[in-house]
Amino acid sequence: MKYAEISGWGSYAPPMIMSNEDISRVVDTNDEWIYSRSGIKRRHYSHVSTGKMAWLASERALSSGGFDAKALDLVILGSTSPEEYCPNTASWIKNELGAVKAAAFDLNSACTSWFYGLNVASDMIKAGSIKSALVIGAERISLAMDWNKRESCVLFGDGAGAVLLTASDKDTGLKTAFMSCVPDTRECLHLPSWGLSPLHFTNDIFVSLNFEGQEVFKNAVKGMSDAIDNVLSKEDIQVADIDLFIPHQANMRIIQALAKRLNFPMEKVIVRIDEYANTSAASIPLAMVDALNDKRIKPGMNILVATFGAGLTCGAGIIKWGDRVESISESSKSIPDYDGSIFDLMKDSFNHYGINASHLLTP
Repeated sequence: MKYAEISGWGSYAPPMIMSNEDISRVVDTNDEWIYSRSGIKRRHYSHVSTGKMAWLASERALSSGGFDAKALDLVILGSTSPEEYCPNTASWIKNELGAVKAAAFDLNSACTSWFYGLNVASDMIKAGSIKSALVIGAERISLAMDWNKRESCVLFGDGAGAVLLTASDKDTGLKTAFMSCVPDTRECLHLPSWGLSPLHFTNDIFVSLNFEGQEVFKNAVKGMSDAIDNVLSKEDIQVADIDLFIPHQANMRIIQALAKRLNFPMEKVIVRIDEYANTSAASIPLAMVDALNDKRIKPGMNILVATFGAGLTCGAGIIKWGDRVESISESSKSIPDYDGSIFDLMKDSFNHYGINASHLLTP
């Protein structure tokens, strides 16, 4: 039997930072209000497209695994914010990588998109239909922020993370996974008009996130807990057998509530929401790459991942890490920095929602 080993990894966090203090200069809020409710201190905003961020994370993942893009069989982009719906953004990424023989598709299940993609690609490798895949989570959610809604505009950031999967004879990679969708919960986390109807048929559409915090909290904790119970049962292991937990980075209170429900120690939980905020599909791969860079991931670890997103989609999986925790090489590719301030970058978005930030712009 073949297994789908995680043999390379890479990420891209945009260099432009929007701190809580920065947001408080354009929105009626402050650092204490944001941090106490979410655990967020700052977020990264991108000056380039979702595809461009995903491309660089992918270049770094391929270099990490010492893998030639020409040999790649599949590229999956998990994202809620592709710059185009047709053709898919994954096809642009594969072309930029030079992955000449790779199939390519986008997958959108909101914040769970990367994990769902990981499950799909792992199963394809185990089935023998492919031998290698890039699974990417990338988001430019800053484009969808309604600056008149302080309860939600502070919660999200941009970024990208990718993993390289390759066929292996070793019992490693995503061992068990479970995906679900909580019935009748679509409206509690919803971006009306974020799509073909009616966004592209009028000039007056304002994308504005509908966010019911209490409903999201309740269903997210239960949905992820149920998914975790499912995968632990399938693998016939206990919570005590888990070495590290990488949850979706949506809200610190949700992470803490989930750890408490599992009776899992917080010192074994990877928490990066303070740095990145909620990066949706990029959340878990960004945190995973940071954990590798910080040497928190060790060979042979049992790693639990759990996630939820709009839908409400949920999922959990157990990853058996392989022998290698260091990259074979590092990519020399890069994205040029933005020439301006964070307020210059977001000026059009502020103007769109009637926020006057002209006094903050670079002269």
